[in-house]
Amino acid sequence: MSNLERDPAEVTECSNGTPAGAPTVLPDGTVGTEPALEILTPREVPLGGPRAMTVRRTLPSKARSMIGAWCFLDHYGPETVAATGGMRVPPHPHTGLQTVSWLFEGEIEHRDSVGSYALVRPGELNLMTAGRGVSHSEVSTPGTTTLHGAQLWVALPDAERHRLPSFESHVSKKVSVGDAQLQVFMGTLGGVFAEALTFSALVAAQIDLPAGGSVTLDVSAEHEHGVLIDSGRASILNRIVEQHELAYLAPGCSSLTITAADAPARLLLIGGEPLGEKILMWWNFVGRTHEEVVAYRAAWQAEAVGIDTPAPPGTEGFFVPTLPGTAPDFEGGPLPAPALPSVRLKPRPDPPAG
Repeated sequence: MSNLERDPAEVTECSNGTPAGAPTVLPDGTVGTEPALEILTPREVPLGGPRAMTVRRTLPSKARSMIGAWCFLDHYGPETVAATGGMRVPPHPHTGLQTVSWLFEGEIEHRDSVGSYALVRPGELNLMTAGRGVSHSEVSTPGTTTLHGAQLWVALPDAERHRLPSFESHVSKKVSVGDAQLQVFMGTLGGVFAEALTFSALVAAQIDLPAGGSVTLDVSAEHEHGVLIDSGRASILNRIVEQHELAYLAPGCSSLTITAADAPARLLLIGGEPLGEKILMWWNFVGRTHEEVVAYRAAWQAEAVGIDTPAPPGTEGFFVPTLPGTAPDFEGGPLPAPALPSVRLKPRPDPPAG
């Protein structure tokens, strides 16, 4: 999915959240080292057009830029396609990241400059590794009446961010733990391992709980974690997290207990080791410096949009097919990049948690 904001803010990862082991007041009033729970509330972003589909964005936010290497989270639906027009995201570029597409309901067609064509369906992961550069489009299928899901991005570590782009699709691994039904689509959770290609330690899963149901999951204490409430409400660390909120937990948890409130709850759990690298994210690009992002934008405008300027040296062919037979049958013309801000793109540090 593209970030369709006309004035996207630059975002840079920095030290995130409460450090592991920081003193916290526990529910019984004593002081302990249980990691603090931070609640991130979404902001609404229209996905273009007069009948724009609205998404709820919790990453990046003013409070927090990343959770592990997860740097972007849009949550949308359930949307009635007849009312919104569904998803119509024209060809657009990405660099330095992986796109993670996950649906609860509906179906989306994916096409990319690697030559991939795939249908995104509930319970199946579509994973595109942009590497040095890729372009793709996403369009809901004609038979889709309701669209409901999440789009996430993972920042690639510096050693892997210049690799050639690729695409893969996997059926999630299903397992029952406690009262919960898990669908694990990245990393390891509940004793099952998802085959998705990752370049840093990550986990991602859908968790379904019945009303009043509870699950305790073994998780890595080295990881940061986020729990997005898709439907219902849930208690985490004795605090109620409302629908559409994203609960953040700093490193330090070796187990995580989630309890549904008085209605069934569906959640997305994401986590990972803190990336440990500063990234610069602007529009659909993840880079490290102002000059890189400027070059990515110029290459996209030159090679895909058709602006009459050459692509900067070293960026030729990043976003257009270079192999015979790989030209995608995109629907619609490419999405022009927004104008760069008048000031130099630079790090924007996260404020301290609490």
